[in-house]
Amino acid sequence: MSDKKIAVVGLGYVGLPLAVEFGKKRPTIGYDINQPRVDELRNGTDRTLETTPEELAAAKHLTYTSSLDDLKEAQIYIITVPTPIDEYHKPDLTPLRKASEAIGKVVSKGDILIYESTVYPGCTEEDCIPIVERVSGLKYNEDFFAGYSPERINPGDKVHRLTTIKKVTSGSTPEIAEEVDALYRDIIEAGTHKASSIRVAEAAKVIENSQRDVNIAFVNELSLIFEKMGLDTLEVLEAAGTKWNFLPFRPGLVGGHCIGVDPYYLTYKAESLGYHPEVILAGRRINDNMGANLANRLVKLMAQKGNAIKGTRVLVLGITFKENCPDIRNSRVIDIILELKDFGIEVEVYDPQADKAEVKHEYGVDLIETPTGKYEGIIAAVAHHEFTEMNFDEYMSENTALFDVKGVFDKMLVDGRL
Repeated sequence: MSDKKIAVVGLGYVGLPLAVEFGKKRPTIGYDINQPRVDELRNGTDRTLETTPEELAAAKHLTYTSSLDDLKEAQIYIITVPTPIDEYHKPDLTPLRKASEAIGKVVSKGDILIYESTVYPGCTEEDCIPIVERVSGLKYNEDFFAGYSPERINPGDKVHRLTTIKKVTSGSTPEIAEEVDALYRDIIEAGTHKASSIRVAEAAKVIENSQRDVNIAFVNELSLIFEKMGLDTLEVLEAAGTKWNFLPFRPGLVGGHCIGVDPYYLTYKAESLGYHPEVILAGRRINDNMGANLANRLVKLMAQKGNAIKGTRVLVLGITFKENCPDIRNSRVIDIILELKDFGIEVEVYDPQADKAEVKHEYGVDLIETPTGKYEGIIAAVAHHEFTEMNFDEYMSENTALFDVKGVFDKMLVDGRL
């Protein structure tokens, strides 16, 4: 197995760290259709900040390409493309299908395809593999084989990284399952867990983030209730957290490429089988409505301080989906921004960690270079370290309402917090 060349298809937050780790030990091809992305990696730069220049340099057996023909040299293909949802909250398998078509053009007899993209149970073998068969003319489990090993990347996390997070693996036959497991064992320090089937591995991944989503929805609903009671949610959670088995979830916006997306893959599959999920979708509704709720809470605070609403200036701090990370995928901060604009408020968004061009393309929002003047409202939506060290005095008057979404500032300094 050790002499097999690996191709990692998709060099984003998931694919690049994987390619780098394999590239430290064996011949690996990193493939991406985005030529500028390939160019920057060849120059030793990763704009996602998931890998350092030193780590890129250490992957001495890793090459980068945007040419599909270069992948014909590989015997193991690892697909790490995004699996988003559409505007109707339905799975968008377009990147996955296109990747499967591409691999179908280069796969050879005896090759193994390993999917890492988050999907619903059955997707790999029911949706992806038939595409590969059709394009390649090869037969599944006779001419080529498959595995599934769900990604567990946590963008921006410098502690829980690819090699230190246990990896779930699986394969289309017992022999392939063992080969896939051994492949990952070679780079994953935390070890692996070999699932009994591809469908089990797919299901395990999709419920990981569904569970977190439901738990966050619970504390978000608590925050809605406690606001009406005049109680500080974080103080209540701190008190309850003194019990040994109380789970330490915090309220907040639920975005990103996983938690706000994965549950819809599970509910889509369930509904296709005639079952209507209730708890999961209820949690999704609560979490999807939090941005608008937070905007309304800020507007209420501004009105209580005597501010007119229409035409006033509000500063939104942060648009990435989490702190100290440039990832803007599925950021729910946009819900706050759009709701504030619906009130006729002039919204300025400041985020030194986000890429201005990406934000403009994804959300139509122009980030400001730096805050200027006084604002009638400020909402700290993301807890970047730049914001926690920020002196708000120059941007605030005695009538400014300051709302802390992440609960990272001193309670005495803010007018409201989630």
